[in-house]
Amino acid sequence: MMDHAPNTTSKATSADTARHASHPLDPLAPQEIAAVTELVSARFGNGAPLRFERIEVKEPDKAQLRALEQGEPVAITREARFSIYRAGEIGVTEGIVDLDAGAITAHRDLPDARPMIMIEEFLAIEAAVKASPEFIAACKRRGVEDIDLVCVDPWSAGNFDVPGEEGKRLSHTFCWVRSRPHDNFYARPIEGLNAVVDVDSMSVLRVDDYYRDRTPPPLAQAESNYAARFFETYKPGGKPLDVVQSEGPSFTMEGNRLKWLGWDVRVGFNGREGLILHRIGFTENGVRRPVIARASIAEMVVPYGSPENAHHRKNVFDIGEYGLGKLANSLTLGCDCLGAIRYLDAHVNGIDGTPVTIGNAICIHEEDFGIGWKHWDFRTDETEVRRMRRLVISSISTVGNYEYASYWYLYQSGTIEFEMKATGIINTTGCEPGKPSRYGVEVMPGVVGQIHQHLFCARLDMEVDGPENTVLECNVVVPPKGPDNPHGNAFYEEQTLLTSEQAAKRRANQATMRYWKVINPGRRNAVGKPTSFKLEPLHAVTPFTDPDSPSGKRGGFMFEHLWVTPYHPDERYPAGEYVNHSKPGEGLPAWTAQDRSVENTDLVMWHVFGLHHPVRPEDFPVQPVVTCGFKLMPSGFFDRNPMIDLPPGANKGSCCV
Repeated sequence: MMDHAPNTTSKATSADTARHASHPLDPLAPQEIAAVTELVSARFGNGAPLRFERIEVKEPDKAQLRALEQGEPVAITREARFSIYRAGEIGVTEGIVDLDAGAITAHRDLPDARPMIMIEEFLAIEAAVKASPEFIAACKRRGVEDIDLVCVDPWSAGNFDVPGEEGKRLSHTFCWVRSRPHDNFYARPIEGLNAVVDVDSMSVLRVDDYYRDRTPPPLAQAESNYAARFFETYKPGGKPLDVVQSEGPSFTMEGNRLKWLGWDVRVGFNGREGLILHRIGFTENGVRRPVIARASIAEMVVPYGSPENAHHRKNVFDIGEYGLGKLANSLTLGCDCLGAIRYLDAHVNGIDGTPVTIGNAICIHEEDFGIGWKHWDFRTDETEVRRMRRLVISSISTVGNYEYASYWYLYQSGTIEFEMKATGIINTTGCEPGKPSRYGVEVMPGVVGQIHQHLFCARLDMEVDGPENTVLECNVVVPPKGPDNPHGNAFYEEQTLLTSEQAAKRRANQATMRYWKVINPGRRNAVGKPTSFKLEPLHAVTPFTDPDSPSGKRGGFMFEHLWVTPYHPDERYPAGEYVNHSKPGEGLPAWTAQDRSVENTDLVMWHVFGLHHPVRPEDFPVQPVVTCGFKLMPSGFFDRNPMIDLPPGANKGSCCV
């Protein structure tokens, strides 16, 4: 529990300067971030310098939000969450600020928690390593003389019970060397050289050289570049393919509220999850019906499969240990996004609490998605066809070597889809040319991409026609051949009610075409069945990390494809609130051990999906986009095809060639 603090006020944070939001769910504006920083600095500023891990909006009570949507007079306090730590010390202090009153209303100390590695610390970690005499000497033993060409990536260190690492906030690093300025350093890994950095003191704790007493793999000699500056000629790129919307897009924006062809959603953002969708609903015949209260990608983990040297420590939680939102790109018109675009800026805090604006962090546009439905009546020779479009809400983040492009799609069919587009540069390691280990693939002579996985966890706070929801599991059943299946063709779908958290820990099963359905038992469709949406697990991945391993114990959420919990405002992240150096079993495994009821209640579905990545030579020097995701499709939510009354028409810009 948080301690309730006496009101700490500041002139700069009074209500007339702090209130900048038009809706309680809107992300914090720069002025609000600055107001929180001033308040927190005044209250906790004595001693070692403060570092600000997170400053974000504290989302209000859901019952208040529903009342607000229904037009009831509701006074909702504008609040912010903060998480801070002191330079050189372990532990965090988290709390709540009342922005209307300009006061810190609650806070608590968490002496064992470690904040994430901040983007401002990336280059400082690299500089500390490159200044280490032991590291420099190890580089020279490998023939690396110019330390300025060395690049050091600051990986999170995990929790491996290594003597001397106790009670610290660490980065376990990997390194490469450029052959010349600006070239792709991932083509020249320095294998078996890993410095461990105490991030709080920015000092090198030790340098692990796995080839101290033996000959290391030689540095790769060839370059493999991708930047335009290294190309003199290009292959044909095709003639212009323009997206033209002469009358503009079909969506409208009112503040952060987005409306499009029946759909409405509030677009949110924070430094940890990045893009968030709030209050997703669909209006038909003048009646708005809620579908999802909040949707985000709440965590991800990338386990690597190699036990060699220090590669067993590659098990990074890119959201909980770095923050996907803080690493969001500023998107470029005509490159990242095509068509009639609406951009939204994102505002996060820097390590010193100052507001940082990421321009064009969110892209909103619509796309043609081909035929929505069609039928030709061969008796009358009459054809009816309607095209479908989708609304795209996207954001792209770069976490070290990898790009994660998050795309939420809303379709005219009523479907909601999430797609993760993964690209960037694979993490590389070195080998003797032609002799890669069995844990990787040689992508160029002397350069290996190791087998690994990307496992994402979506947090879906469901609200199908209201907050009283239940989850059903749907499996195909084939009766044995006999009286119930005399011709061997019979199969049907069986639905099982998932009543408790333990019962709702489920794995995907292609053999039974398994999916899950969120129903509202209190609402019925035209055929008398509960209204519902179904979750299709399109990219369920089998994790190969041992659940009892150090990495498996911290990432327990990855071992089920579905979790269901009753809504609790403090249960936000599947691996726990503070993931860096976290203890085993935090997050979903701990919460669901209570085995609470999830029947006919306000519930949250957690869906784990991802990419299994045995690396190919084609993944280097930059990996072509690969995708994964899931769909939420209406399944009895509507009484008929919601696109049946779309107007007929043909695109006037189309032509025969």
